[in-house]
Amino acid sequence: MRLLTKKAIEISLESDDQDSLFVDPLLDREQIGPVSLDLRLGYDFQVSILTRRPSIDPSDQSSRRRSIASYFQETRRDLGDRFVLYPDQVVVTTTLEYVSLPTNVYADILTRSSYTRLGIQLNTMVQPGWRGCMPLELCNHGSTPIEIVVGARLVQVRLFEIDEANAYSDPSNPRKYHGNVRPTVSRARHDDDLARLVHAREQD
Repeated sequence: MRLLTKKAIEISLESDDQDSLFVDPLLDREQIGPVSLDLRLGYDFQVSILTRRPSIDPSDQSSRRRSIASYFQETRRDLGDRFVLYPDQVVVTTTLEYVSLPTNVYADILTRSSYTRLGIQLNTMVQPGWRGCMPLELCNHGSTPIEIVVGARLVQVRLFEIDEANAYSDPSNPRKYHGNVRPTVSRARHDDDLARLVHAREQD
C-alpha cells in the first residue's frame, strides 16, 4: 500500500485509462496538494432534527417503524451561499465534485485543518472503485455555530493505492451508497446482521 503524491494524482487524473482517477469539476489545480486532494462542499444537506421520538432505532424491523430519513430535513443552498452548522448537529452532505476511484485506490476523507480548528470533525473512508459525490457526515463539536460556504474547500482526501483491485461496484454484491450524488441518510437498517440479531433476541 502506498500514499499517492501530487505527481501520482496528476498522472492518474490525466490518464485515458478507464480505471483511473476522475474528478469533476476540478475548479482549481491548486486543490492538488503534496499528498492530498482538496474537495469542495456541495449544495445539498440532510440536517438532523429533534422529534418526539426518544431515539433512532436502526434495528427496528416492525411494519410500523419510522424511517430514519424522518429524523432529517432536506435543504439546499447555491454556490457561495452560507450554511450554518450548529453545535452537536449532524449534517449529511456531499462534495461538490463527482469522483470515480480506481479499483485499486481507496480514499480517507478528513476535514481540512482550518475547519477542524473551528470544531468540525470528519473522518471517513471510501472503498476502491467507488463512484459518486463523496459523502460527508459533518458534526460541530464546538460551542458556537459555524457558517460554512457552499463551494469552499472543506475536506482533504488522502488516496492510497493497494496491491489488488477491488470490484466495489460488483452487481452480485450491491452497495448501499455507491453512485450517490446527493446526501443519503444512514441505511443501517439494511444491514443483514441486525435482522439476525433481532431474530435471535426474539427467540429468547
